[in-house]
Amino acid sequence: MENRSWIRPSACSNAGNCPEVSITSDAVYVRSSLRPDAIAQLDVSEWRDLLSAIRAGEFAV
Repeated sequence: MENRSWIRPSACSNAGNCPEVSITSDAVYVRSSLRPDAIAQLDVSEWRDLLSAIRAGEFAV
């Protein structure tokens, strides 16, 4: 596996259940800090669609 720099939201600080992202020039990788080996790879369009859906509240519980 390639070594990536992962970013997590500042609201998570040191919590153990946080989303993490790694952004490269052609893809965005997303994982959960609980399962760091389970990584989803999104292209830029998919990443933008995901962010739009989150902002629109489509994943609200």
